[in-house]
Amino acid sequence: MTAVINEATPDVLWVGMTAPKQEKWVAANCGRLNARVIGSIGAVFDFYAGTYSRAPRWISKIGLEWAYRFILEPRRMWRRNFVSTPRFIWLVLKQHVLGLGR
Repeated sequence: MTAVINEATPDVLWVGMTAPKQEKWVAANCGRLNARVIGSIGAVFDFYAGTYSRAPRWISKIGLEWAYRFILEPRRMWRRNFVSTPRFIWLVLKQHVLGLGR
């Protein structure tokens, strides 16, 4: 797959898979890709294709789109919202605020 991507010579590569699959794929392959910018964008392709609807604008504006998505798909979203996100926040704080784990 990386060879096919490199043949296209992209400056920017958007990776749209489920989290954390897309982040793991980017981490495993970024050294073999010639793209200048690589971004994991998740469901953005689905939103723009119209296959998945976004939260109402007012919910997005107040920063609660994650809650809207959790209400619609609790079985799929619970782990991301209540396990992965707190763990990510802890790792960021540990490294960048407390200066541990460098």
